[in-house]
Amino acid sequence: MIAIIASILLTIAIGLLGPSAMVPDLGGPAWLPPFSLDVRPDPHLVIGMAVAAIVLGGLGLFTGLTATRHVSRRPSAVPAHVQSAPHAAANASHPATGGANDVESAVTDRTTAGSPPGHRTGIGEHAEGTAPDHITEDSNHAEKSTSGPAATAHRSSRDGLSAAARLLVVVGCIAAGLLALLPPSGSGDHLNYAAYGRMVVLGVNPYTHGAVDLPGDPIARAVEEPWREEPSVYGPVATGAQALASWVGGDSLRLTMFVLAVLNSAAFVGTGLLIDRSTRRDPGRRLRAALLWTANPLLLYQLVAGMHVDTLAVACMIAALLARGRPLRAGALLGLGVAIKVNAGLVALGPAWELRRRPGRLALMAGAALAVVIAGYAVVGTDAIEPVTRTSKAISHASYWKLVQGWLQTLVGPGSAYRGEIQIGSLLVLVLVAWSLFRLSHRLNPAGTPPAGPVRPQRTRARSLIPPSPSPSSSAVAASPSSSPLSSSSLSHAPSAGQAAGLPAEVVAAVLVSAYVFATPYILPWYDGMAFALLALVAATAFDGFLVAHLLALSLAYLPARVIVLPDDLGWLRDVVRPQIVPWVLLALTAALVWWAWRAARPVRTRPAPAGRPS
Repeated sequence: MIAIIASILLTIAIGLLGPSAMVPDLGGPAWLPPFSLDVRPDPHLVIGMAVAAIVLGGLGLFTGLTATRHVSRRPSAVPAHVQSAPHAAANASHPATGGANDVESAVTDRTTAGSPPGHRTGIGEHAEGTAPDHITEDSNHAEKSTSGPAATAHRSSRDGLSAAARLLVVVGCIAAGLLALLPPSGSGDHLNYAAYGRMVVLGVNPYTHGAVDLPGDPIARAVEEPWREEPSVYGPVATGAQALASWVGGDSLRLTMFVLAVLNSAAFVGTGLLIDRSTRRDPGRRLRAALLWTANPLLLYQLVAGMHVDTLAVACMIAALLARGRPLRAGALLGLGVAIKVNAGLVALGPAWELRRRPGRLALMAGAALAVVIAGYAVVGTDAIEPVTRTSKAISHASYWKLVQGWLQTLVGPGSAYRGEIQIGSLLVLVLVAWSLFRLSHRLNPAGTPPAGPVRPQRTRARSLIPPSPSPSSSAVAASPSSSPLSSSSLSHAPSAGQAAGLPAEVVAAVLVSAYVFATPYILPWYDGMAFALLALVAATAFDGFLVAHLLALSLAYLPARVIVLPDDLGWLRDVVRPQIVPWVLLALTAALVWWAWRAARPVRTRPAPAGRPS
């Protein structure tokens, strides 16, 4: 917690100090927001502060996420028969339907192995508001059994986790609010946003013109090289938000930036509150979700202080996933997300997979999404499509595909950039990473989806990505006095076609987006934001650490993410760390992720315990 707070404070301090190597100068009167002390610190100081903020933030996340995983693995203090009876009876009284509404309820109501089950609403409640006699007797027995010291300690532990989660959510929301009042830091992308919005207000097409086409304009002249000639690559909804900020801000770059910052921070906080609400029934998951998003110091540094438009796309996609019980609403939100950034459309494959056997609901959702996207691009015109297709073949300097490009030019010849070959290679890596992660996700059935047939329990090396939920079969094992001492959280069934078919939307989306950020040739630190948000909706695994390491390495590669002249003794950050060290780190990290996922998904066969001697 100390490292996380220190990282957040350093990020705030960088903006508070005012224009520097990390903070572009916004000009204008100091009494207009965003506010700063206008100290104009030395590049060595602010870059050192940024390094400290990133490293402390990464260490704090590693420590916090590891602790929450250990908490979720602890066996419950409540006796097994108390845990199993009410939940098993509830499941028996309401068979799963496999529909989107059921999955959505299950996402918000699942419990981990350390949480007392039986508190789900909707699914698992008796239709008449009362339970059959045998359920009532089990429940009464459970109440008596949970009144002792062990149950009191268990409730105290849950209360402590809930309090820690609430504190982190409050800290993250306050930090996001403060950063909205300070000038953006870390990159110059926000200057491009202001210029694109300015073009719309002035009647210039931002998809065919760059800032250079507005000579002498008080907003466009602030755009930094090499982006002055680049048209917008963002969707029509993002451009609309930028135009709104420009209309409010007028000729003032500071006021335009403040409006954009408020919109961005509101989207970040709103996403955090949605995620917190969806995990509130499980204190362990709620605490982990707060670490992954709302109080994540690396995301506060990149998405909020850096003020990237990706935050708006994440907000729409998370809202869509949590609203997918209402196809029209979810579809409209999915369309908005795609109309902000096209690559956010990967998330839509999650609900599409979940509803593939319900064509009516799938058609409603897809129709609403397409209607929003088509309407948006109809407004801005087809000129908005060409910049996106052009940038899709770009390769960022910190990507390991830059290494591959160099190897191809050395071995084959320097006459080509080999972009087509690299695109094919990245697609193959995406499939490999996604397949590896999907093998992990099949180890447990989603809540409310019964196994396709009788399968033999096996122990596995890792927990599933699917949020855990006891099933009637596992509850029966826990309740049986002659059952194995293994808890239900350590048992997993071999994957089957029925289990693969039952993957919930958030798991499919999390796997695909995570595979994308590990495989794409063009990767920047803030692209990881979508993966973190989706990861907060699924169960904890060691993959949390892989994603933190990925964002940590990328964040250190872009100090700052601006093309500016640095002092000679800091040039190695741009010339060595970014193109030579970080690409190797990301390549090793991707290889390690695939190796871990395959080993973790491999079943470990154990010999049965020898039978005890007869008495």
